[in-house]
Amino acid sequence: MSALSDKVKGNWKQVKGKMKQRYAQLTDNDLMYEKGKEDEMLGRLQQKLGKSKQEIKRWINSIGN
Repeated sequence: MSALSDKVKGNWKQVKGKMKQRYAQLTDNDLMYEKGKEDEMLGRLQQKLGKSKQEIKRWINSIGN
């Protein structure tokens, strides 16, 4: 199962903007999405936000859907 839904991936700029509004400490580098490197991005977010990867995945997918 993919970490992020296809809909989220297709709307990544919008999702990224909403994430930066919610968490001002996130940078473009923190939110850099590259195909095949979702786990790296989720790891960066996990460290920065102090949340589990599952929590972050659920939140990101809820924004994009």
